[in-house]
Amino acid sequence: MKRTTAGDRCITLVVYIFLIVIGIACLFPFVNVFSKSISLERYVASGQIFLLPKGFQLDAYNYILRNYNFLISFRNSVMIVVLGVTLNMGMTVTAAYPLSRKPFPGQKAIMFLFVFTMFFSGGMIPLYLLLNDLKLLNSIWSLILPTFLSVYNLILMKNFFLSIPDEMEESAKIEGCSSFGILVRIFIPLAMPAIATLTLFYAVNHWNAFFNAMMYITDDHKQPLQIFLRNIVLDIDSGASNEEKIFLQFDMQSVKSATVILSTLPLMIIYPFVSKHFQKGVMVGAVKG
Repeated sequence: MKRTTAGDRCITLVVYIFLIVIGIACLFPFVNVFSKSISLERYVASGQIFLLPKGFQLDAYNYILRNYNFLISFRNSVMIVVLGVTLNMGMTVTAAYPLSRKPFPGQKAIMFLFVFTMFFSGGMIPLYLLLNDLKLLNSIWSLILPTFLSVYNLILMKNFFLSIPDEMEESAKIEGCSSFGILVRIFIPLAMPAIATLTLFYAVNHWNAFFNAMMYITDDHKQPLQIFLRNIVLDIDSGASNEEKIFLQFDMQSVKSATVILSTLPLMIIYPFVSKHFQKGVMVGAVKG
């Protein structure tokens, strides 16, 4: 059994202290925003909220959850994430599988074309003109198709598939299993840590999509949640009635904070279910191949 020296204990202590400080620094803004969202506006406006709320109230959440534009934008974001992640993972897995198997004619050229797109692109204006010509503006497809495949995620998935022994594939072929059957019955179950990790990557990207939505979506009923959040933070009219506008004049800071909390809540709920696969999926995909 290896003995732990005093130097090792000191280094471990420093690492723990450093991680605790970083964790507190990351957690503080969220706690501060949450406290503001449930505190009375007079305490928020006067800057008295630090970590603990003052004057408990849920009026801000009540307003946001009854706001029609919020519900529509939330629905749009959920649709974009579900549809986008499904197509993203389908493309990533089906592209990574053949690229990770035994070399075939043109394999290197195809991989080069994928990698080429990581460094060179047509640019923002040509992409906008292309989507306009394809009649995809003001459509959720304008937020999905331009990010249909992440080459970085493709490389991670390909490297994970490379870690699976060739003998398993050969045994399945001897038993008469087709290439598609091998992918579905062997590779995908074994690659669940990587799939869970990349699913989280894609979901976060789609959920936080802001700039593309601001450029391609002008219809209020088709805008995702991040645009609604922008409008609230910038005090842009978000469909409030006259009575609600009077209320918001006195409670805007709490409404902004409540909107931020509600916009991050879905990912916070999903993350614990995939976190156990996160480290394994990233590390194996990063060191193989």
